[in-house]
Order: sequence, then C-alpha cells, then structure tokens
Amino acid sequence: MTGRYIHTALGRIYVDISGAGEPILLLPSLLTDHTLFAAQIRHFGDRYTTIAVDPPGQGSSEHLERQFSFEESARSYLQILDELGFARAHIVGNSWGAMIGGTLAATHPDRVACAILINGTASPAPAWDRRKLALSAQLSRRLGRMAFPRILVVPRFLGATTRRTRPELVDDFLTILARNDPRSASLAVESIVVNRPDQHALFTRIQSPVLIITGDEDISFPVPEVRRMARAIPGSEFAVLDHVGHLAAYEAPDVVNRLIADFLARHPSA
Repeated sequence: MTGRYIHTALGRIYVDISGAGEPILLLPSLLTDHTLFAAQIRHFGDRYTTIAVDPPGQGSSEHLERQFSFEESARSYLQILDELGFARAHIVGNSWGAMIGGTLAATHPDRVACAILINGTASPAPAWDRRKLALSAQLSRRLGRMAFPRILVVPRFLGATTRRTRPELVDDFLTILARNDPRSASLAVESIVVNRPDQHALFTRIQSPVLIITGDEDISFPVPEVRRMARAIPGSEFAVLDHVGHLAAYEAPDVVNRLIADFLARHPSA
C-alpha cells in the first residue's frame, strides 16, 4: 500500500494505491476520505490496482480555498490517472464520487471502463435543501468546526438500521468527519450539494457499462431519485439494498463487493 500526493486542478490530492492489475478508481462521498472504501481495498487488492482518493479538500488532501465546478472535480481525477500512467480505469464512486463518476463516463468515455455509481444522483438539490445546507456550511465556517455532526450529518449519511444496530460504524464515521477542515469541507458542500447541476441529459450519453447501487434508507438521495438517474443511463443496472443508508459500501461492504465483482466479471471487454 502506497500513499502519495498528486497535483491537480483542485490542489494536491492524497491517493492510496494498493494491489496490482486493472485499475479501480475509488471516489468517496462528500465529507469522507479514502478509508470509506477500506473493505473494497482489502477485497479487490489481490486482482486490481485500487486507487483510493481523498476528494479535493477532504481528509489529507490540500484544503480548498474556493468553490469549484463538477468539470473541475472530474478533471482532477483524470489528472490522477494521467500521473499514474493509466489510460482508463473502472470507476467506483459513492455520492460525490458517483456524481463525478457519471460525469467522467459521459464526457470522457475513453477513460472509463465500467462505472459503479453508489448512492448517487443526477438531480439538482431541492430549494429547501439548498437553503438548509448553505446555512449549515456558513455556520461551520463561522464556528471553525463542523456544526452538530451527530445531529445534522450522521442521519443524512447512515441508515436508521445502521445507527440503531452498529454504533461502532457511527463512531468511526464521526472520526472520518473530524479529519476534515471545516472551511474546506463547507466549500465542498456548497460546490457539490448546494450548486450541483441537473445531469440527466448529460448521462444519456454514457456508453460504459453502469451498475447503480443504493440503499432503501438513504434520505439524502431517496430511491425514486436514484432510479430516475438509472433510467437516464442507457443499459444501466440498478440494485437497492435493504436496511442501508447513504454509504452503502461502508454500511454493507460484503454485499456491495459481491455486486461489484459480479458486474466486472460480466463486462470483461470494458
């Protein structure tokens, strides 16, 4: 396992590289880092090169100083592949990672083999959610810390079943949240959630094989919203996991790993 920093359009990004074989680019959710995919790194490291990213401004990556666009986020991930010498890769993305994974598949089809989009959306945020999250981001900047993470953040990310039955996952998730710089994280929230575009028309251009996974307890992007994204992507497959929230790869790693492994095995030509 090797950790290194790579210069991108959005600053120096930390990547964790493990294994050998075809590359899988692992793109985590907002407010998390590469450790969100610890179970995937362990599971696929004997067959693939896993490239797990701390997203721009998150975890150990360089702090953000401004808001950014989806196109800049996608470009930063292409720059990681370029620096590592990979012409194309499988993409596994959760939430922010799923949204940008779809952007990459639509705009750079030659760079994406298979795309596994977990708990993602192609929809803009509802007006009430934009206002609430914009206020939360501003409050975090003013306080110099994330505002009420256990109350405001955990329920949006972890399903009710996970929160009730697996307190260790809740504690570990809070530890991941605490590694973020509040100002940098708030700029990412504004860029990825508050200002996110409608990507349904863009996603109709995707040609790569796509598997979409979501949880039936995801309140951030409910199942009907994710299903609408799936319908926009030609030939995509869609799986809903029971008793799982917004971080399916973290909450149900064994099930997600089986789905990913089966999907990649069925699309070797990709």
